[in-house]
Amino acid sequence: MISKDRLTLGNVQVLHKNKTMFTTTGSLTYDKFIEKIEDKFEYDIGYIPAGAQHRPDIISQVFYGSVAYWWLIMVVNNISDPFEGLNVGDQIKIPKI
Repeated sequence: MISKDRLTLGNVQVLHKNKTMFTTTGSLTYDKFIEKIEDKFEYDIGYIPAGAQHRPDIISQVFYGSVAYWWLIMVVNNISDPFEGLNVGDQIKIPKI
């Protein structure tokens, strides 16, 4: 369970492979951002090309010319695990930025 103090700060502390990590996923700040994300962007529809499956960084490079927007592709498509949701031929939303 995440304490309200960590949510308020925007950082959530998690243990991953015996190491303490900090993330904003699950924080109040993150939740507010994604709450109305559908209203923040217009979208194109794209399809996962061969060679880019399970790789949000490569998908970002294909559609934006930069790997920097991998996280946005994951968020707007409600994908938390790229090995579950980014398969060749899958239809995804591509935010116009």
